[in-house]
Amino acid sequence: MTYLLLSIVSSTLISVFMRNSEKYIKNNIAMFLVNYAVCSCLARAFMGDQKLFLRETGIGFAIMIGLFSGIMYLLSFELFQYNIQKNGMVLASTFMKLGVLVPIALAIVIFREKPAVLQLIGFITAIVAIIVINGYSPNHKKNVDSGRSWLIILLLISGFTDSLANIYNEQGTAELKNHYLFFTFAAACLLCIAIMIVKKQTLTLMDTIWGILIGIPNYFASRCLLFSLEELPAIIVYPVYNVATILMISVIGILIFKEQLETRKRWGLALIIASLVLINL
Repeated sequence: MTYLLLSIVSSTLISVFMRNSEKYIKNNIAMFLVNYAVCSCLARAFMGDQKLFLRETGIGFAIMIGLFSGIMYLLSFELFQYNIQKNGMVLASTFMKLGVLVPIALAIVIFREKPAVLQLIGFITAIVAIIVINGYSPNHKKNVDSGRSWLIILLLISGFTDSLANIYNEQGTAELKNHYLFFTFAAACLLCIAIMIVKKQTLTLMDTIWGILIGIPNYFASRCLLFSLEELPAIIVYPVYNVATILMISVIGILIFKEQLETRKRWGLALIIASLVLINL
């Protein structure tokens, strides 16, 4: 459970730092570049004396899924940052964590993990929660309502991105997990560099500072989640990871950042938390 607890704390810190960075960062890609560079360095450090490219069975799979994961990681971060600005930290973080439905569904369909009855009820409750939060509100303009569709997109993309860790855990070589993490973050880092070159963007001191602050917990969230999947089934790891993170972020968002939620959104948040609890039972 140690790895799982560390992944929860690290994931919460990512959301808090992302929320605080809004006041200082104008170029998200530059910040993400530093973030992924830090993650890559940490992943390389944890390899120890192992070579980066080995002639070991499974290295090809680690590189392939790592490169794909890197692209998805960057896309998830971009969507997360956009949703924080559009919908607030609490809802953005909640829907990002609600993406737990995707890896759980894949664990059931592909890896034949069997959910209990209460977990199935949890899935249905989560769907109801999405409908409640995205329901029509006469107090909102159409462009604000339409922006909620980005929450659903965030849910699907972040959920699929999280699924890749379980896919590697099930199909990849255990001894090459550090390599998988390295190629994941290196791919995202290189993609950020390419985008900055095309857009002729520059790196500032604030980009560097906030990139480092986000990069350290980002690496450990991914590392600890991946290693926790060794100890526990995915249908336990993902719900616990997500519900605990949502609860911590919600408390911080409301008490510290003074975010206000409509009654409808509060009911939706309550349903999401209930659904994740049920999924974990």
